[in-house]
Amino acid sequence: MMDVDEQEAVQPSQPPPPPPQARNTRISPPVVYVDDNHPFDLDSYISNYTGRAAIDRLTHIVSVCPSVAVDAFTLAVRLIQKAHDPGLFQTLCHAYEQVAAYSNVKLPSISELPAIQTKWTDDTLKKNQSEKMKLEAELKNYSNNMIKESIRMGHRDLAEFSRSVGDYPSALKHWTKSREFCTTSQHVLDGCLSTIELLIEQRNYSHLPTYVFKAEAALEAVTSSAATLAKAENSSGAGGSRKTASAMSPDREILQSKLDFATALGQLAQSNYERAAYHFLRLSSGTGSGGGLGDWFGKLVSPGDIAIYGSVCALASLSRSAFKAQVLENLSFGVYIEQEPHVREMIEAYMASNFKGVLETLGKYNTRHTIDIHLFPHLTTLNSLTRNRLVSLYFAPFSSIKLDRMAQAFGWSVVETEDYVVGLVRSGDIGGRVDSRAKVLQVKKTDHRAELFAHAIKTGVEIAKTNKKLLYRIKLQQAELLIKPPKGNNTGQNQMTEYLLAE
Repeated sequence: MMDVDEQEAVQPSQPPPPPPQARNTRISPPVVYVDDNHPFDLDSYISNYTGRAAIDRLTHIVSVCPSVAVDAFTLAVRLIQKAHDPGLFQTLCHAYEQVAAYSNVKLPSISELPAIQTKWTDDTLKKNQSEKMKLEAELKNYSNNMIKESIRMGHRDLAEFSRSVGDYPSALKHWTKSREFCTTSQHVLDGCLSTIELLIEQRNYSHLPTYVFKAEAALEAVTSSAATLAKAENSSGAGGSRKTASAMSPDREILQSKLDFATALGQLAQSNYERAAYHFLRLSSGTGSGGGLGDWFGKLVSPGDIAIYGSVCALASLSRSAFKAQVLENLSFGVYIEQEPHVREMIEAYMASNFKGVLETLGKYNTRHTIDIHLFPHLTTLNSLTRNRLVSLYFAPFSSIKLDRMAQAFGWSVVETEDYVVGLVRSGDIGGRVDSRAKVLQVKKTDHRAELFAHAIKTGVEIAKTNKKLLYRIKLQQAELLIKPPKGNNTGQNQMTEYLLAE
């Protein structure tokens, strides 16, 4: 008989083994496929995006999904010809050649696919150079005239142009420079939002918190100014102040949702999935008079993406009660869930404790999740955290349970279930031990009465130490052994108090 528990694991904690359904079917290249078991409609998916967002997502699809790589390549070529950045075609070709080089992937040669004519590339480059020279000449003229508003608009135009041609460093430089010539809080807010939009498009998540903080400060200043103006109009008897205030509310709701979305992506990039879920779930749905992400829908993200981001992060990080309160009872987020029916199925299965159904849904729509450019780097970790949480939740009500019953609940074999549970025990996710002969998982028994007494004794000792130090200070004051600080300066007294109260 062999038991495995937390105390016997002398080696460092190791992550649990890969999911049972992935064993013996693991392929070397990081690609996914489209078939009856993994449905995906490319045309329906890409119709939710416009411009550069659609091109970037098609390029990513080409690199990870050989089943639709040819169709995605063709659609991307059409969109690139409508853009102003010829370099996008080179990126697309590199992605196709990379996935075609895998040994178990059979794709037609890139020479058989649609291509962009050299004439279009040369003409586009000439137009870009001409437009750049024109904008730089205008900015130089504005700088000579020393008109701050014109200089700001000149930098803004150059930033938007640089972004359209794919020169992100120059675009960021001009947006940063334009902030020096802002004359109102609204100008600062517009510049910060444009910079955040640029960083999301570039997938440069590390700088998002900085500009979100600046944008929140500018938004607060704009809101305060609008409230003060409305109050002044109201006191002067001018009509329409209530109309102005009501018109400002939807705009603020949209702006706040944009900042929350940027914050959520920043937290997701840092693998802080609980905070990411919190910000995704608080996004306004856009119902009623305003809200949502405004013009960011289609340009950066789709409503269905938000449903997937929020639900997947919530499954991996939130407790069952928090999940029910923030997801199931969240009417605003429910609007996003309706955009992706499989998300609704996954949530209903989770709340019904149908954990096998949750894992099956995650596996079935793994292709849809993998082709997302923001979620793709974290999908393996999120799925692993979700499986760990589901197994822990299933075992929580039991003091002991047979592994064959658990295997039946998750659709695994007994051997696979045992390996997975042993990994969770060693990592500390499950406080129990495995009887490998009887195939039973038993909870690690704890004496709650002894723990309560130990906690009470520890708290009493700490209180006694604190009281002793306070009495000592009172004695010092009575003996006038304390040096009194100058009037209006309590620094010394506060430092003495902190010293006496310190452990």
